[in-house]
Amino acid sequence: MGHLDSITSPRDLRALSTEQLSELAEEIRDVLISTTARTGGHLGPNLGVVELTLAIHRVFESPHDRVVFDTGHQTYVHKLLTGRADRFSTLRQEGGLSGYPSRAESEHDIVENSHASTSLSYADGLAKAYAIRGEDRHVVAVIGDGALTGGMAWEALNNIAIAKDSRLVIVVNDNERSYTPTIGGLATSLTRLRTNPRYEQVLDVVKKRLQAVPGVGGAAYDALHAMKKGMKDVLAPQGLFEDLGLKYVGPVDGHDEAAVESALTQAKRFGGPVIVHVMTRKGAGYDPAERHEADQFHAPGPFDVQNGAEKPKGKIWTDHFSEAMVELGERREDVVAMTAAMMHPVGLDAFQARWPGRTIDVGIAEQHATTSAAGLAMGGLHPVFAVYATFLNRAFDQVLMDVALHRCGVTFVLDRSGVTGDDGASHNGMWDMSILQVVPGLRLAAPRDVTRLRELLDEAVEVSDAPTVVRFPKGPPPADIPTLAKAGGADVLVRTGAHDVLLVAVGAMAEVAVEAAARLEAEGVGVTVVDPRWVKPVEPAIVELAREHRLVVSVEDNGRVGGVGATLLQTLNDAGVETPFQLHAIPQEFLDHAKRGVILSRIGLDSQTIARRILEQVSALEPFPTLVRSDGS
Repeated sequence: MGHLDSITSPRDLRALSTEQLSELAEEIRDVLISTTARTGGHLGPNLGVVELTLAIHRVFESPHDRVVFDTGHQTYVHKLLTGRADRFSTLRQEGGLSGYPSRAESEHDIVENSHASTSLSYADGLAKAYAIRGEDRHVVAVIGDGALTGGMAWEALNNIAIAKDSRLVIVVNDNERSYTPTIGGLATSLTRLRTNPRYEQVLDVVKKRLQAVPGVGGAAYDALHAMKKGMKDVLAPQGLFEDLGLKYVGPVDGHDEAAVESALTQAKRFGGPVIVHVMTRKGAGYDPAERHEADQFHAPGPFDVQNGAEKPKGKIWTDHFSEAMVELGERREDVVAMTAAMMHPVGLDAFQARWPGRTIDVGIAEQHATTSAAGLAMGGLHPVFAVYATFLNRAFDQVLMDVALHRCGVTFVLDRSGVTGDDGASHNGMWDMSILQVVPGLRLAAPRDVTRLRELLDEAVEVSDAPTVVRFPKGPPPADIPTLAKAGGADVLVRTGAHDVLLVAVGAMAEVAVEAAARLEAEGVGVTVVDPRWVKPVEPAIVELAREHRLVVSVEDNGRVGGVGATLLQTLNDAGVETPFQLHAIPQEFLDHAKRGVILSRIGLDSQTIARRILEQVSALEPFPTLVRSDGS
């Protein structure tokens, strides 16, 4: 029986000796590696915060004291220490533990965030609430150096600095990375703190000498660190934070549990907002992760524990986009690639390798990226900003007022649109086609397969006087679905039987729509399946097709409210088309994590459910007069 089996709450950690804590840290790493090797997940970030999480839960009293983890993907250790070790094998599985904090799982989780740079604002509000209510409670915010590149974090720091009574401890988990190495001026300043040789050498010598003194060495070392003007003020430029008016402690070795615990104890005693600067190594303790140059096993799929080799998988949508971008870069010298700290996840690493001078990584700063893209367009370039669909939500005002208002030729490529599955509610890209419908002049494309991805990306960058969007889902793309005929700019994919059903298939849902059409044909129902390709603005030819059919059906992997189907229905009403309408889309709710296919079936976006609902409505319709198709058939 290991130590982890005896940990049912953070209180149990306080009874462990230094040696037992070290053994527990090794045990936790073994569990992290063996579990994520099977389930996939955020391994590297969690390997890096084992000792840090142990120290936090030994110094503070969760859930009375609140711990807020920025982004939330580094909470696996926290889950193991807060009564969820017996369920950890269910990580990211349907009905199992979430890969992020979850209020439904534990009273120790208060914020379910998985979007970066938000923890300080949550923590600021919590700490102020406890101060106003007169409650003796601390708040700990754990934020990575990567998340500190987000402007929202600095807005929070600006306010935290003047909240002198807030019992708030900010732990800067400095591992030089978000997904990939942290960039920008902040990263440079933190590097100076990390690498100042005088600080490191003197601190190491003093630490060793003090701790060698029996009985008083540890206390003397604590006192040295607690001094308002200690040696760090002379030897390291920590003014980056102290200039804001915030008490600063560190840098501290994040893999020395005792040192982290000592720093956190000092911060807890201070009584006001304090920053504790902790240096960690992403992937610490697992050699394949530490040696993984791209992202230190940030979020690998299932892998071999012995050598870290990921299990073979085919090409995904992102890989095809990556290839298309390189080809585009060869043809168009004005094309610039942009990312927000996700060079590898969105597939721009290949473009960067060819044209580093035309590749821009802004850090976790989607708002800045969007407006900077507008500036690039004004300067005669065509930026392609690749970002997960869920993260574009953060930059809506910039898309609207900074790009669209100025008619800037910026292309947004939205990876992981629609249902993403394993990562849970916050990562589903189910909002973009609703949010972007309100942006004047914006054109939005949803490719159904790889051929259409390449075509639509090429078409998008040809637009120089308006923003364009190309979206695609997570995972492997389907086999190409050929075009049977054209209807204006739309592709007709299926045309069978009478004019019963016009099935408008949006992007990745085309495969499902074609399957549903086959089921309906078997029941004697005539179906025309059309892929709009560009779903905003509405293709006029689709309006005319709607007049010719008994029922119009739209299918999309976006929220029902304000999406493509809702906009099409409004357009048909405006055009006086009275054909009955049926809309299939994602329910307007936060979806629990599971595999993408499981979720789609659960919410009725599978071919069987769609065909059944269509058949039920067609059966209830009045007979339709015989019409001749617009193509003469």
